[in-house]
Parts: sequence; structure tokens; C-alpha cells
Amino acid sequence: MRTATALSVVVLAAGGIGHALVTGLDTGITRVDPFKDMKNRPQAGHGMNVLLVGTDGRDRITPEERAKYRLGGAPCHCTDTIMLVHISEDRERASVVSLPRDSYAEMPEHTDLNSGRKHHAHPVKLNAAYAEGGPGLTVRTVESMTGVKIDHYLEVDFTSFMRTVDAVGGVQICTTRALKDPYTGLDLSPGTHELDGGQALQYVRSRHIDGAADLGRMQRQQRFLAALIERVTNGGVLLNPVRFREVATSMLSSVRADEDFGTDQLLALAKAMHGFTPASSEFVSVPIGDMGFPVKGIGSTVKWDAAKAQKLFQAVREDQPLSPQKAAAPAGTPRTAVVEVPPRTVRVQVYNGTRTDGLGRKVDDALRATGFDTTRTPKTGAGRERGRTVVEYDPGWDRSAKSLAAALPGAELRAVPGRGGTLRVIVGGDYKGVTAVRAEASGAPFEAVTGDEVVCP
Repeated sequence: MRTATALSVVVLAAGGIGHALVTGLDTGITRVDPFKDMKNRPQAGHGMNVLLVGTDGRDRITPEERAKYRLGGAPCHCTDTIMLVHISEDRERASVVSLPRDSYAEMPEHTDLNSGRKHHAHPVKLNAAYAEGGPGLTVRTVESMTGVKIDHYLEVDFTSFMRTVDAVGGVQICTTRALKDPYTGLDLSPGTHELDGGQALQYVRSRHIDGAADLGRMQRQQRFLAALIERVTNGGVLLNPVRFREVATSMLSSVRADEDFGTDQLLALAKAMHGFTPASSEFVSVPIGDMGFPVKGIGSTVKWDAAKAQKLFQAVREDQPLSPQKAAAPAGTPRTAVVEVPPRTVRVQVYNGTRTDGLGRKVDDALRATGFDTTRTPKTGAGRERGRTVVEYDPGWDRSAKSLAAALPGAELRAVPGRGGTLRVIVGGDYKGVTAVRAEASGAPFEAVTGDEVVCP
């Protein structure tokens, strides 16, 4: 995730800044050569592919920050986050593919950076490539797994991540349920939160919130990146040279990149992507076939679904949108939220918790129009007049409740044991309308969401 921060802040912000202010900023970048002596590489496709990796780097954080953000222990010298970012040839779309760090990988033949020993090809977890062979082996392994030729390499650590988030003024994150991880110290109540750099680091690192582990963390990282793009494009960074230089200096001070990623490439790309917004970005995780694939001597790994992953990376090579049905939507079409549980399977009883006559019927009709199975008999009352819309649900139907809450931006989710299979919506004075929702495409090889679907409404 920290690497995605690098790309979004520098590339997007540079689009509104003159050459004089950008020139010289890349002098602080540490250069690496991840493509040295590489042979038998994949054929180049259309567009530009950037391998973004986030490394530990906790040894460069102050003792106070390490204690506050639960960053104890020794640095792992490994990749904590790995993303493949594809910038379309027309520079109008960025596709971000998250690669699980525990992915089962076949390490190419190489020389270990630490011991100097030569190794034959062998199975590993993907993040071990960096520990054994640094950026070069990481690039080789990813190219071998995906068949996608990497054009540029960017690497960012904890320090750069926190300073960059602080430089843009923080990032807004929304959650419909409490997020608490005792390992990172993350503790967010349901609602909207402004995260500073340290809190943002907790958010993108947390993997002990639920049973989703790394997959849940990748989804939060994608949400964070969409929120960061929203802040950069709408928060004044593009129009304020002083803020831009502060952001760029903070980020680039601890970035490692390939030799060819410099000021000229940055400006050319940024000018081409002028007008980029969260809706221009799309996010997807590699389709998984086995979450607990055992490997002798390594342990449990994440095995990709080979057939579906092949279709995903073929789309990347061919410069195709990963969310074509949304890309083809006409201008002005309301955004549609992607939900896990199909709305047609969610039974809903609507209550009008306000003094506005007919509001219950209006909400019932709107929810039914987007696919929910409403009772068609909205009721009034349900206690005192409500200022905020509430979705009450039995804990056994929490996934259905999330789908319903996605259609009612800002609604409070409230678990009520014994409520049963019919969810209750109590409409409050804050009601502003229903957002259309759709279930993840059943049977599709992969499902992408666009940035405007995951930022705060």
C-alpha cells in the first residue's frame, strides 16, 4: 500500500505543477537496477506496468512512533505489500492488482544476496523473493507468475508512507463496523474517520480484524488508495505548489526506484493523466484457488486460481479495463456499489422514523427498485423520531446487513440478537436517497471495483 501512495501522490499531483517546481525532486530517490541481466522476459504489451512494493523499514522510525503504532520487533527485510499497477496507453485508467504476499510462487534460479549461494528454482512465498534477491528477483518472480512485463519499479517504506499521508492532510476512511486489531493498535468505531499518517499505517497493516486476514487487508489497502486519490485530486494538492513540493519531498526522501523513473517520465505521465479521478482507478485482487495450500518446509501458502488469474493478467497485457461493464456506462450514470450478498436475497422491513409523510413508502420503493426484497408495507413509528437512519439486523445476517447499508450511505448498523431474517430500516432525518447496488458477478473470473465505489459517500 505504501508503494501505491507513492504513485498516486507523485503522478497525480505533478499534473498540475510546472516543470521548474518538479525538477530536482527526484534527486532524493535511491536508485536500484531491478532489470540488470534479465533474460527471457515477457513480451511488452500496451500501456505501462509499475511494480509497487512496500517494505518494512521500521528501523528508520523513531522509538516513540514504534511504540505508539505497535512497530516493535526487528525489521523483516521483506515486502509487506506487493501491487502491480497498470497505466493504460491512453493514460485515462489505472488498474491496481493486489498480489498476496503469501502467494505460492516458483522462485527462478538466482544467487542469494545474503549468502552469495546459487539456488535452483524452488517453491516459496512471494514475499521471500525480496529477502533472497532484492528488487531484481522480485521483478523476475512477478513477471514469471503473471506473464506481464514490468516497466518500472517503486519501493516505499513505513517512514515515507506516514509522512506522505500527513503531507496531504490525512485521509478520510469510512467503515460500517468497528475495526480493532490488538497487534497494530487499530481501533476505529463505525463511521467516518480522518486518519493521520500513523493511523493510516495501522489501517493498511492490520490483518487480525477478522478471518479474512491478508485478503481483508488487501481490500482495506485498496479502499485507502482510493481515498488517497480522492484527497489528492480534491484537496488542493494539485493547485498549491508549496503543498505539492512538501508532499513530493516527503515521499521521495525514502523511495527506491529504477534508473529510468525520473522527473521527465513523471511529468510526461502526469500531464497525460491530467483530470484523473477516483473513478479512473480500478482495483482487483488475484483470484484465489486455495487459501491454505500446504508446501513442505514453507507452510501454508495462498494458491492462485490459475485459469482465472490467467484471464486477469491477459486483460492487463492487452490494456483492457478490468471493469468493462462500468467503463461502458454513459456519462452521468449514478455510481453502483458492489456488495457481497445479492440484494434480491435480503428481506427488508422499512419504518419511517421521521414526521415526513410518505417517506417510508418512498424508501421502500427505492430499495425495491435496486433489487431488495422489501415487504411493500412500510410502517411508521418504531419509537422516538430518529435523526439518523438505522439498519437493525440479527448477527446471523451481518453480511446481508452490509449489503443493505451500502444502499443507505451513512446509515448506522445495529446488531439486534433475535431479530431474525428480516432486516429493519428505520429511516432518519439524515436520509438523502438510496444508492444502487449490485452483487459481485457470480462466476466471473475476477471482480474489480472502481475508486469512486469505495471512497466515503
